Amino acid sequence: MRRILYLGPEGTFTEQAARTLVSRVYPDATVGAAQAVLSVAAGPDADLVLAPAVTVRAAMVEVSAGRAEAVVAPVENSVEGSVPATLDALVDADPVVAVAETVLPVRFSVLAAPGTTPERVRTVATHPHAAAQVREWLARELPDAVVVSATSTAAAAVEVLAGRADAAVTAPLAAERYALDVLASDVADVRDAVTSFRLLRSPGRVPEPTGVDRTSLVVTVDDRIGTLADLLTELATRGVNLTRIESRPTRDRLGRYRFFLDLDGHVAERRVADAMAALRRRSQEVRFLGSFPRARIAGRAVAAEISPPDAYSDAAFAEAAAWVQSLQEGSRA
Repeated sequence: MRRILYLGPEGTFTEQAARTLVSRVYPDATVGAAQAVLSVAAGPDADLVLAPAVTVRAAMVEVSAGRAEAVVAPVENSVEGSVPATLDALVDADPVVAVAETVLPVRFSVLAAPGTTPERVRTVATHPHAAAQVREWLARELPDAVVVSATSTAAAAVEVLAGRADAAVTAPLAAERYALDVLASDVADVRDAVTSFRLLRSPGRVPEPTGVDRTSLVVTVDDRIGTLADLLTELATRGVNLTRIESRPTRDRLGRYRFFLDLDGHVAERRVADAMAALRRRSQEVRFLGSFPRARIAGRAVAAEISPPDAYSDAAFAEAAAWVQSLQEGSRA
């Protein structure tokens, strides 16, 4: 039985995202209500099962070792930014690539042991990203409570069950999974907050381009003047729109960084492939993190894709390459 892993325990936003992504990537699958078993038609996708993992990195190791089919991981939140644990795992573990992404609205539930009243809450457990998104609510509704960190929002619910915290800020799904009372629901300081998640597998066949795609890379560069400007120029001169850039330390010495880049477009497009080749020439290392359809909310793209000028179309690249070839072959042009 093959596993699709997600950041656990059960009842996290990542589990909710995993159900969404699995139904998209494995369209014949339906998620069982009780044990998260995927019932699929006979064939290579039979006997898939959703299962929680302790950390994103541990899940990626399982995928790389062939003990799991894929992992679903949170990548970025619209309020708190990127998820460092996921970014670091993407370079620490063996290569995995994204084949799909989804975006979920983020609203929280506050759970407590049965019979607990708000006045008795002195400690609230949750993931640091969740804590940042309900900071104002906690200050207003539970002003005497101290926030303690948990590895996930569902792990915070487990802390309450174990008696190590009075309440937990969790995903709504946790209220269905744990025998706790709901003190509050639909909690969020920013009402339009969302988190993006990606389904990651071992490198293989890239999803076909859809015309509304994202390509993700991580680039390690030399520590010299103008390095980052050089990389951005390679993108700009090929009509490639950069939608996200973030630096993370390489951790081998102070002042050395990797850059995580998200680009509009697909590796199958000439302009994107040409830009990636240029980045590889100019960098110490480029790791391809996938080309996949961009997430949509209610049938619409999260952000409008900026179409490149005609000069950067595949047809324009092909015509220019044919012209150069004709010169190399001795034709006059």
